[in-house]
Amino acid sequence: MKTKEFLALIDEARVIEAVRAAEQRTSGEVRVFVSCHALCGRPADAQAREEFRRLEMISTRGRNAVLFYVVPSDQAFAVVGDEAVHAQCGQTFWAELAKAMEEDFARGDFTGGLVAGIGRAGVLLAEHFPRAGDDRNELPDGIAREK
Repeated sequence: MKTKEFLALIDEARVIEAVRAAEQRTSGEVRVFVSCHALCGRPADAQAREEFRRLEMISTRGRNAVLFYVVPSDQAFAVVGDEAVHAQCGQTFWAELAKAMEEDFARGDFTGGLVAGIGRAGVLLAEHFPRAGDDRNELPDGIAREK
């Protein structure tokens, strides 16, 4: 699937609302990134980690950001968290989150998959990184995409 086709199927307003709702309860940050480049045999999670760094998500105050990385052309995605998040949830959480999203994606419910995944990540973030009084939104909430 081409990136434009994928983006046309996404209800961006619902995805942004899910990001904002998740971030209301936590000091953590959530971003969604849609790539227009094929993975060329590279694992999606490796590519996602590169994008995580490029988007400067490693610069959040609590090192508690989560990236939802989607590659429509390869029908692939990955969800990665910064070091503080990963230390709290471990690999099992990421695997379960990805499995649930994969089921929604397989049905063509891309918005639902993203919204549910963001919601689950938000619950984890709120549990381990509750919102502080001085919290500020460190990263944009919109869907990021390559130009």
